[in-house]
Amino acid sequence: MTADRNSDEVIDRILKSARVFAVVGASNKPERASYGVMLALIAKGYVVHPVNPGLAGQLVLGRTVYATLADVPAPVDVVDIFRLPEDALVVVREAIALKDALGISVVWMQLGIVNAQAADEAEVAGLTSVMDRCPKIEFARGAGR
Repeated sequence: MTADRNSDEVIDRILKSARVFAVVGASNKPERASYGVMLALIAKGYVVHPVNPGLAGQLVLGRTVYATLADVPAPVDVVDIFRLPEDALVVVREAIALKDALGISVVWMQLGIVNAQAADEAEVAGLTSVMDRCPKIEFARGAGR
C-alpha cells in the first residue's frame, strides 16, 4: 500500500500529459533506482533532465546533468525526487519557487519517500504531489504512455 493520496487515474493522467521530467538526485550508476527510472522515462519518450550538483556538466544517459533545479531549462512538467524523505521538503520548496518560471505542475516523491509536509506545501501552492510511487512501476501496471 502506498502513502500516496492520488488515485490510479490521477497517476495515469499525469504520466499521459507530462512531457518533461527533472530528476533530482539523479545518479550515473546503473544499479541505482534513479538511473533505472531515467532509463524507463527516456524509453517511454519523455525528455529527462538529471539534476545532481556532484555530477553537474557530465552526461548521464546522454543527458546533461544540471547542478540545481534552477539551472534546468524550461519547460519542466514533473520534478521527480530521489532524495531522503527529510530532504524532499527543500526540493519541493525549490519547485514551488520555480513553478511559474519552469512550468512545473507536479512534484513526485519516489517510492519510499514520504513527506506529508512537502506534499501539503506543494498542494497549497497549486502543484499536484505524488508520494511513495515510482513511474517505472506505474508503467508496468499499465499507466502512462
